[in-house]
Amino acid sequence: MAEEVILLDFWLSPFGTRVRIALREKGVEFDLREEESLSNKSPLLLKMNPVHKKIPVLIHNGKPVCESLVIVQYIDETWVRQSPLLPSDPYERARARFWADYVDKMYPVGRRVRLSKGEAQEAAKKEFIECLKVLEGELGDKAYFGDERFGYMDVSLIPF
Repeated sequence: MAEEVILLDFWLSPFGTRVRIALREKGVEFDLREEESLSNKSPLLLKMNPVHKKIPVLIHNGKPVCESLVIVQYIDETWVRQSPLLPSDPYERARARFWADYVDKMYPVGRRVRLSKGEAQEAAKKEFIECLKVLEGELGDKAYFGDERFGYMDVSLIPF
């Protein structure tokens, strides 16, 4: 039986971009179904993600997986032969998850930079720059956050 892999996404979503990167890195063929509008959600999206009603949603053989970082981990665990994204060492896996979570927590700060004005925007810019300095300190001189190879943390950060 052939696997059915569908990704419900919206073209502008950095969260959906994470999932697309992971699928392509793993060489997984998938059917991309873009939502026309985030304010007018498709019946399929509402059925597959009834709790949050948000994209992205990966549907693998009829079973939905929601939330971008959870989906990327699922992809890594499901298609294990190609390009592992998470390290095999439990400590390094925990570190990768920590830093991916850090990136997720930066998203609202970046949003405040884009949407606020005046003093609020200046404060958000300073906070965002501090977040970037922390990431830069972690990356150091490495090509990738996972040292020698592209991985989970890189997938989590690239779309932002």
